[in-house]
Amino acid sequence: MKIYTVKLDMTTALGQLKRFRLREFNCQYPIIFIEADNPDDACYFMFCKFSEMLLRQEESLETAQLLKRVQHDIKITKVFCKGEKEL
Repeated sequence: MKIYTVKLDMTTALGQLKRFRLREFNCQYPIIFIEADNPDDACYFMFCKFSEMLLRQEESLETAQLLKRVQHDIKITKVFCKGEKEL
């Protein structure tokens, strides 16, 4: 497994997430480090990490529906692994 860097644009989503402690996702353009086998897995695992963080804070149907809406507002701008070509 490799460590991938996932750069995000959370500008649109942040307004809907004010009641949560977002930790490393708490800025407009966070950079998240994810261990994965390939870039697609890195993107998937990043969103799983984000979802789990919110659901641990407030496990409810409302939070699940919020996650479904917000996933389209979070944009992945760049995924790369050191030593590999940037995507």
